[in-house]
Amino acid sequence: MPFTGNKNHSLQSDKDLVDLYKKSTGLEVLGELYKKYMDLVYGVCLKYLKDSESAKDAVMQIFEELVVKLKKHDVENFKSWLYQVAKNHCLMQLRSPKNLKTVEINPAIMQNEENVHLNGVLEKEENFKKMEQCLETLPDAQRTVIQLFYLEGQCYNEIVENTGHEWNQVRSFIQNGRRNLKLCMESKEAESNKYEL
Repeated sequence: MPFTGNKNHSLQSDKDLVDLYKKSTGLEVLGELYKKYMDLVYGVCLKYLKDSESAKDAVMQIFEELVVKLKKHDVENFKSWLYQVAKNHCLMQLRSPKNLKTVEINPAIMQNEENVHLNGVLEKEENFKKMEQCLETLPDAQRTVIQLFYLEGQCYNEIVENTGHEWNQVRSFIQNGRRNLKLCMESKEAESNKYEL
């Protein structure tokens, strides 16, 4: 990677260097520009990859990416654009198959799959019952708005149109209703746990 420090380039702005690189065929200008931000790129890579060797490799790979990407993109703020490129590069590295960890599960300690499924269904039904009971405890306006938003999938504007409430009221009803539902569900959960003990 050619990081030869050319005195003429170091005085130019990032935008000038980007434009100059797009017009040129060599990598000297890009090397000069990248050198200014290598510490930033290394820092981003280290934050995501959590390993100094991997971060150093990523710094080199990102430079190679820039050779092509910078020619294609219209970049106004090189530093923030480069930060995003570095972050995306690291996230792609983390998602690659060689970085996904697999865990061995001992079949002997697993429950019978049918029982697990049945328990899940019963648990869902139980939660629905609790939620229905808790919905009834909400003030009328909150209950109506919560049902429209969560159960019927209406957006704020549709709810405003259907109920005549103002947009801010709708938002408030949803926030307060959700909080009240959560508190009610938690107290019912605590009650049922008390009886199980």
